[in-house]
Amino acid sequence: MLREKAGDFFELCFTPEFAAEATLQPVRRFGFDAAILFSDILVVPYALGQSVRFTPNEGPQLDAIVDRPGVTRLKTKLDHGVLAPIYEAIERVKKDLPANVSLLGFCGAPWTVASYMVAGVGTSEQEPARRFAYRDPEGFSRLIEKLVEASASYLVRQLEAGVDAVQIFDTWAGVLPAQEFHQWCIEPTQRIIAKVRHHVANAKVIGFPRGAGTALLRYVKDVPVDAISLDWTVDPTFAREHIQPHLPVQGNLDPLVLLAGGTALDRSVETILKAFSGRPFIFNLGHGILPQTPIAHVEQMLARVRAVAPT
Repeated sequence: MLREKAGDFFELCFTPEFAAEATLQPVRRFGFDAAILFSDILVVPYALGQSVRFTPNEGPQLDAIVDRPGVTRLKTKLDHGVLAPIYEAIERVKKDLPANVSLLGFCGAPWTVASYMVAGVGTSEQEPARRFAYRDPEGFSRLIEKLVEASASYLVRQLEAGVDAVQIFDTWAGVLPAQEFHQWCIEPTQRIIAKVRHHVANAKVIGFPRGAGTALLRYVKDVPVDAISLDWTVDPTFAREHIQPHLPVQGNLDPLVLLAGGTALDRSVETILKAFSGRPFIFNLGHGILPQTPIAHVEQMLARVRAVAPT
């Protein structure tokens, strides 16, 4: 296995031949229409000088930034030298990817990345970052602005290296109250996209404010994305009526139903395809695949999609 050869998750991300192979394997195995770069959202804080480690069975561990001096100690600009192996991996993938298969790059949205940087670990409600933002909004704004600049620069380099589109993952957008959702989710994402398109005029961007609920409508209205990814809690009928007339949608199969398989999986696939057919739509999961998901269930899902989806 690639992970065993690399010996460490970050080593896998930062070894171009391994990262390229990890990106290409799902396309070879399942015949997907697009590949997504194998990497992690925490490469950005790492390239800003924060210590980031991945411990087996425990997830990411960072040296927590708990105050303004911690923000100040970060590098003023993203270190693209640190990220050079990722750009090389993109170039390797593009050489081997079939011409009709798109390559997607990505970054974490500033709020989500900041939540890990402040807590030092993943937390269920991102309380450390929320407390920091309430206690010292100016200090937290400095961290967010640093991440806006770094994320935009990172996405531009990915596009220049050859990705066809990029996705901005705001995995923890759903824990924010309404005012903070606008301040920490919508506004930073707006600024990232403006900066990216200043350098790459026609850059295609997919937004993913996971857990946003009805705030999705504000996101669609205010953030100039080309498509929006939906998590599994979004009612497909709601999305068809209120979002799909404005933007292509991507999603939104529950990763847990893919794990379960059987008739529940078939039923969920058919519900999504029925809801979104006839308008621009990308079938996908509503979040990342669970590691223990049987390969046979992925094959079942794809067979159902290809049998039911209109041609």
